[in-house]
Amino acid sequence: MDNTGGGSFMRNRRLESFLDTNSTPNGKQTPKILVREEVVKSPKSDVYVEDDGWISALISCVRIVVCFLSMMVTTFIWSLILLLLLPWPYERIRQGNIYGHVTGRMLMWILGNPIRIEGPEFSNERAIYVCNHASPIDIFLMMWLTPTGTVGIAKKEIIWYPLFGQLYVLANHLRIDRSNPTAAIQSMKEVAHAVVKNNLSLIIFPEGTRSKNGRLLPFKKGFVHLALQTRLPIVPMVFTGTHHAWRKGGLHVRPAPITVKYLRPIKTDDWTDDKVNDYVRLLHDIYVENLPEAQRPLH
Repeated sequence: MDNTGGGSFMRNRRLESFLDTNSTPNGKQTPKILVREEVVKSPKSDVYVEDDGWISALISCVRIVVCFLSMMVTTFIWSLILLLLLPWPYERIRQGNIYGHVTGRMLMWILGNPIRIEGPEFSNERAIYVCNHASPIDIFLMMWLTPTGTVGIAKKEIIWYPLFGQLYVLANHLRIDRSNPTAAIQSMKEVAHAVVKNNLSLIIFPEGTRSKNGRLLPFKKGFVHLALQTRLPIVPMVFTGTHHAWRKGGLHVRPAPITVKYLRPIKTDDWTDDKVNDYVRLLHDIYVENLPEAQRPLH
C-alpha cells in the first residue's frame, strides 16, 4: 500500500471501545476515528496482469470462504451487542460503524489486495460521502473507511441479504423504497431529518447500482436533494481497481491493486433547488476527471 508524495502510507483505523465511558446512548456529537499511518513497502508496479488459472481460482475460493466464515463470527458478536442496545438508536449506529471498521478491514486483509489511500485528511469530515460502485469490494472499503457516526442509505430489500442485511437494519441504518417514487421522496426527507437531528454523516452510491464493467454510470439526484436538506458538504471517495479485483456476478477474487482517493469537500451551503441537474453534472465530471480511462464512461 503506497501513498503519493514520497512516502508510502497505509491507513489503519483504531477502534474505540464500545464500553468507552465518554460515550453515552444519548450523545449527539459525531465521534471521529483516530487514524494511524504506517510506512509500508511500495509495490513495484501498479500494472495488474490477470491470472485466471486454476491455482488463482483455488486461492480465490479459499479466500471467499474464509471471508464468509469470518464475517459470520463478527456479525454474530455485533448482533448480540446491537440487540442489547435496542433502546438507544444512536449508540446502535455507532456500534454498526465499529462493526464495519473491524469487519471491512479484516475482509480486505483476507482478500490481500494492495491498497493505496490518498487524501486521508478529508476522511473525518461530517459530510455526505459518495462512492462510485463497481464491485462487492466497494462495500467492504466503505464499511472500513467511513467515520463513526455515519449512516448508510440502501434499498429496502437489503434486509434479505444474508448476515449483512439483518445487521444493517439492527444498526439503525436507513432504507428507502426505490420502486415507489412518492415513497422514495418521503423516505429521503425522513433521512435528512434524522441526519440533522442526530448530527450524523451519510454514505451513498450516487449511481444507484453497481457498474457491470467498472465504467462510471450516470448519477441519480438523491445525493443532491440530501445535500440541499442537510447542507452537509460532499466528500467524493473515488475507488479505482475494485472492478478488476472482484467483478460483478463473479466469484473470482484477484489480487489487483486498489486505490481509494478522498477528494476535497464540496461545500453545499449556497446550493439552490433550481440547479439540481447542474450539481449532479458537477460531481459526475469530478469523478470522470479522477478516474482512469478504463473506468470513465464511453460517451
